[in-house]
Amino acid sequence: MLITEVRVKLVGNAAERLLAFCSITIDAAFVVRDLKIIGGPSGPFVAMPSRKLCSHCHGCGFKNPLRAGYCNQCGAKLGAGSLPRDDDGRLRLYADIAHPINAACRELIQKRVVAEYEAELVRAREPGYVSRYDAIGDE
Repeated sequence: MLITEVRVKLVGNAAERLLAFCSITIDAAFVVRDLKIIGGPSGPFVAMPSRKLCSHCHGCGFKNPLRAGYCNQCGAKLGAGSLPRDDDGRLRLYADIAHPINAACRELIQKRVVAEYEAELVRAREPGYVSRYDAIGDE
C-alpha cells in the first residue's frame, strides 16, 4: 500500500486536543477523509474517521444517541440497557468507519500523516497560506 497524498486542515484553537483534520489517498485510487490528528501525551496521533453509535426506540424505531434518556422522535422513555464497552471497560460511544487491520498499516499511516501535519505547520506560517484540504474534489 502506498499513501500517495495527504492533505491537512489545521484547527484554529490549538488549546484543544484536536489539532487537525486530514485525508489520505491510497495508491492514487482511494481517499479516506476526516481522519483526526489529536494531541496526545507523547505527541500527535491519528484517529480514524468514526460515527456516533445509536440505539433504536422500542416504540417508534427512531435512532437515538446511546446516552439519550428519551426518544428524540416520539418522546418515549428509553431503556437503560447495557451500553457497549471496549476491552478496557470504557463506554464505546463511537465506531470507526475505516481503520487499519494491522499494526504495520497503522504505523505507516501514523508516520506519514504526522510528518505531513508537521510540514503543514511550517507552510501555515508563510504569507498567503491556503490549506490544500479545502480543494478536495475540486480537481
